[in-house]
Amino acid sequence: MKTHSLEIQSFIDSQRFSPYQWIILVLCFLVVAADGFDTAAVGFIAPSLIGEWGITRAALGPVMSAALVGLGIGALAAGPAADRIGRKAVLVLSVFFFGVWSVVSAQAGSIESLTGWRFLTGLGLGAAMPNAVTLMSEYAPARIRAIAVNAMFCGFSVGLSIGGLSAAWLIPHFGWQSVLVIGGIGPLVLAALLVAMLPESAQFMVIRKLPAERIARVLRRISDDPRLDDSASLRFVAADTRAATQKKSSVSLIVSTPYRFGTAMLWLAYFTGLMIYYLLTNWLPTLFKDAGFTAQSAALTTSLFPLGGILGNLCLGWVMDRANPRRVNACAYVLSAALVLTIGSGVSDRFWLAVLIFLTGTAVTSAVTSMSALAAAFYPTQSRATGVAWMLGVGRMGAVAGAMTGGVMMSMGLKFGAVFMLLAVPAFVAALALFSLSGIDAAKFKHAFSEKTISPTE
Repeated sequence: MKTHSLEIQSFIDSQRFSPYQWIILVLCFLVVAADGFDTAAVGFIAPSLIGEWGITRAALGPVMSAALVGLGIGALAAGPAADRIGRKAVLVLSVFFFGVWSVVSAQAGSIESLTGWRFLTGLGLGAAMPNAVTLMSEYAPARIRAIAVNAMFCGFSVGLSIGGLSAAWLIPHFGWQSVLVIGGIGPLVLAALLVAMLPESAQFMVIRKLPAERIARVLRRISDDPRLDDSASLRFVAADTRAATQKKSSVSLIVSTPYRFGTAMLWLAYFTGLMIYYLLTNWLPTLFKDAGFTAQSAALTTSLFPLGGILGNLCLGWVMDRANPRRVNACAYVLSAALVLTIGSGVSDRFWLAVLIFLTGTAVTSAVTSMSALAAAFYPTQSRATGVAWMLGVGRMGAVAGAMTGGVMMSMGLKFGAVFMLLAVPAFVAALALFSLSGIDAAKFKHAFSEKTISPTE
């Protein structure tokens, strides 16, 4: 029987963005939204914990950081696991366990117990995020890959905003525990949806040489191409197999000579970006309250920060698909630095302060979330989940640093403006890290978005 070859990424790239791919996008969007809701939950239950347990603000540092540490460790472990057993299996399990531990966290009666449960919650979600990124990037056509991944990350801003608004209503009526319960039930329902509706990555199935009929069954939901009807004579291939011939583990590959420098710069930019993001996400309500805002106005003004990220993600993703993505993202970090410096210099009018908070959320959020699109394009299929996961894992240490640094700043009594002025430093560091990637052939790196993932030394 004569066989015909079909290159998997070229096939996906040649198709329109189908309703089935929209389902994948929505499911991954909801996974990211769960992260956003959880992040907001801790920030907004903080004042209640201070009042109910009689603790200082600095004592909340470990609670705010525990989940972030778990996120980092979960991501580091999940990447290699997903590159070995599949993206879907790891994603479903991680979302399930995230939901379980979030519900359990609501039963905590002390700082110590809440810190422990939050760490376990972070482990689950840390394993989910990189696989959502990887799945979305592998099912999105190259021509819209950056905007598709960034649109998925809008879920974080939506979840963050919903978390803040929900907390403002739930806490007065049902206590701070209700926020964690709602934040756990959602992922448990989502895990069931993922089992029923989410496919395994087609590229992963090709690399692992799974049956052609199984691969064709998924692709038929994307396209009615007649070539898919005769899977018995069809052989699926992946152009992105150069790494598979090197007999390296996915971890050793991302730190091997062709990728080492780019990996380090991606880690540095993501680390410093998350340091800014999580410091503001966790401590903005407290900063506004110290500046004389009421609890309600502090919550509403803080909610503008993640809302700005929705617009920024879509705009930056659109530009990245049409220009040099590395330089575009670096410029977003430069803009972030300029905005926090402006806020730090003193803005007395609350309307214009709200506008600047919205714009800062637009720049910071889009710069940070777009890093995942850069990483997904930078690494080959064999190590893509690991490359994305390890960047997210190392970057989460920046989130921990941001949350802890915010606690230190609060205990030092730094004023609103001084906190924002200091945030310009990590923003400039992130921009320099991405600009320094000019040592890697920019044309080939950009080509990864429009065609396929290209080794920096090919």
